[in-house]
Amino acid sequence: MNDTILEAVDLTKVFTVKNSFGSGKGQSLRAVDGVSLTVRKGEIVGVVGESGCGKSSLGRCLLKLSDPTSGTLKFEGRDITRLSSFEMRPLRPRMQMVFQDPYASLNPRRRVRDIITEPLRVHRKDDGTRRSSMEIAARLDELIDLVGLSPDHLQRFPHEFSGGQRQRIGIARALALNPALIVADESVSALDVSVQAQIVNLFMDLQEKLGIACIFISHDLSVIRQISSVTVVMYLGKVVEQGPTEQLFSTPAHPYSNALLSAVPVPHGAERQRDRMVLTGDVPSPLNPPSGCRFRSRCPKSEAICAREQPELHQVRGQMVACHFPT
Repeated sequence: MNDTILEAVDLTKVFTVKNSFGSGKGQSLRAVDGVSLTVRKGEIVGVVGESGCGKSSLGRCLLKLSDPTSGTLKFEGRDITRLSSFEMRPLRPRMQMVFQDPYASLNPRRRVRDIITEPLRVHRKDDGTRRSSMEIAARLDELIDLVGLSPDHLQRFPHEFSGGQRQRIGIARALALNPALIVADESVSALDVSVQAQIVNLFMDLQEKLGIACIFISHDLSVIRQISSVTVVMYLGKVVEQGPTEQLFSTPAHPYSNALLSAVPVPHGAERQRDRMVLTGDVPSPLNPPSGCRFRSRCPKSEAICAREQPELHQVRGQMVACHFPT
């Protein structure tokens, strides 16, 4: 039986950026450039990279919140690449998103009860009928228990909660319709470290209890290592390495992955297993990326071929790596 929930093949998203005066044809910015990935039932896929590498754009394209420019996107075996917003509506209950900012993603004028139950009122059941008030109330009780909220929270407004509690409200809203897939876009980056741990543990518990597949987007490598079984590393819109999380973290094959892991703080007294690699220079502008390998302008292994030819993903020790000189 095919257990694939989501499959993206050569997905590309191009934005047109005009000059400051809003005139002219504008430049093309390839925020997502030829990304392919597969998410299976109950799997957590981590997407990591520096700010501006295209992680959030990829997440929005995967849920069709932003239409991809080219490529193919399949959800539960159905090609959804060219579906309109109206055609996507029956699929929306099966795919949900937890947004980065727990302050901006909740309507400040609505109570928590209304925020969480809105999806239940908007979407009909599988048989086409609407949910009764009793069904909605019963489901609300389940949801607040799942995410660790209490009944007295339901009558409050979002501004009365901490960042971690607001994120729990967003997660409860995403879970309301029993989705098969959740995309969590930097959902812990705005939270304190102690609260981050609570939300990460919550995601892991929900994945274990409900078997929901998740794409977890973050720039925090420690979070990605804890929560994901597969990790995808992005740089300037392209995937440079992907593979099983523990293997990728233990033996990164791409210089960029190695550099990211080198930046992770090591506890005092602990020995670093690899040589430390420090990146030099700034991230190139996505409007004018380097020729060939996009990482070559910051890579200590760069040679002439790196400027001439763009490396394709190929297998190295069970990982997929886009590098002419993998380690």
